[in-house]
Amino acid sequence: MPKPRSGKPLRSPLEREIRDSFQTRKRVFIGLITGSSVFLCVFIALLWVIPFVGLTSIHPLAPWILGFVTAALILAIGWAALALVLNILLGRPVLFAKRLRGVTVKLFLPLMTLLGRLVGIPKQTVRASFIKVNNELVRGEGHRYPADRILLLMPHCIQNSRCKFRLTYDIDNCKRCGECALAGLLDLRDKYGVKLAVATGGTIARRIVVQHRPKIIIAVACERDLASGIQDTHPVPVYGILNSRPFGPCLDTDVALEQVEWAIKEFSA
Repeated sequence: MPKPRSGKPLRSPLEREIRDSFQTRKRVFIGLITGSSVFLCVFIALLWVIPFVGLTSIHPLAPWILGFVTAALILAIGWAALALVLNILLGRPVLFAKRLRGVTVKLFLPLMTLLGRLVGIPKQTVRASFIKVNNELVRGEGHRYPADRILLLMPHCIQNSRCKFRLTYDIDNCKRCGECALAGLLDLRDKYGVKLAVATGGTIARRIVVQHRPKIIIAVACERDLASGIQDTHPVPVYGILNSRPFGPCLDTDVALEQVEWAIKEFSA
């Protein structure tokens, strides 16, 4: 039986599917994060090289002090990039790095998006790669949480567009007619005791997070909303699940309920 990088037996075909999907994305992420770190290191080095001659007029040691600071920054960035790549490849924290998710969210994602644009990689591909790696980092932390501290956060477009009931402020207004995935999500909420909410946008999503104060969020959305949501809610971990869009973006979207259930089981204490 194939095994994940953690060494534990794969428990379901869904986990194998998730693992295989991640494998297709990680090369993009590794290439972009390596390029981004090299770009950043070169930029920092130039900050030292360009004014090198002028600094001597301030103090003879000034260029070397700036050089020491520059070298320390380059080593820190290189260490973070290397540790993150090894974490991705090995599936566990290495080089004493346990906070790489924050570095990825705050530093590398913007640089990766810029670099991807320069080399012609679509922004959606970069975001999807980031989401996959973020999910691996969240799983790699190995934490489990009480069910009532797990929040399932859904986009409003998952609700049937012809439904007349407003669910943003009270999910229990849903009549569970089966015309959209919300009936199944409510069943999962009742079965496992997790929290479930629907957000119409980033502002409402942040308000929901503040109200519920979850330990972890299992979020369903498109690449753009998931990537921005992961950034906005940091340091709260977000496990992202891409929605399906049979009618295009933001209209009657769907989600694989078995994947949501798998994530609940993965993070429940």
